[in-house]
Amino acid sequence: MVRLNKIYTRTGDDGTSGLVDGSRRAKHDARFEAIGAVDEANAALGWARLALKGSHGDDVLRIQNDLFDLGADLATPGEVNGALRIVSAQVEWLEQRIDALNDALEPLTSFILPGGSEGAARVHMARAAVRRAERAMTALAAAEAVNRAARAYINRLSDYLFVLAREVNGGNDPLWQPGANR
Repeated sequence: MVRLNKIYTRTGDDGTSGLVDGSRRAKHDARFEAIGAVDEANAALGWARLALKGSHGDDVLRIQNDLFDLGADLATPGEVNGALRIVSAQVEWLEQRIDALNDALEPLTSFILPGGSEGAARVHMARAAVRRAERAMTALAAAEAVNRAARAYINRLSDYLFVLAREVNGGNDPLWQPGANR
């Protein structure tokens, strides 16, 4: 393993960052916006994981690793031999987890409010961060190619986090009451 003696490189002092293919782009480029949003989502998941127990925490840890794969995918524009990419098996795993969690929940009869328990509130915060990452990725995809499986993964992840928050609340989700404060 290579040990870095210093965390700074000084190469970004000009307002650019490098991609896997060796190209440099402005730090505010749409690709870096997407990479940064995925990083924020991963940090939010780390915070949520602290409040989760058992297999839920294990699943979130797996997802955090997948989000590093997603960041590497986004940091590799175009076709690069041997590039780390999100693959359909990662999307399918999320779909299986969504189905398993959702099958155990009562059907929704109302919109729910983020919150309930501390764990669910943290998962909802992570879900909102994932949705921001999805918006950044679709903005990038409007301008240049983005791996289709990566786009599917981030979309499914917000669905997974929604049903996970409901599971963590044990069916005691706070329900939206339209016009309740009029």
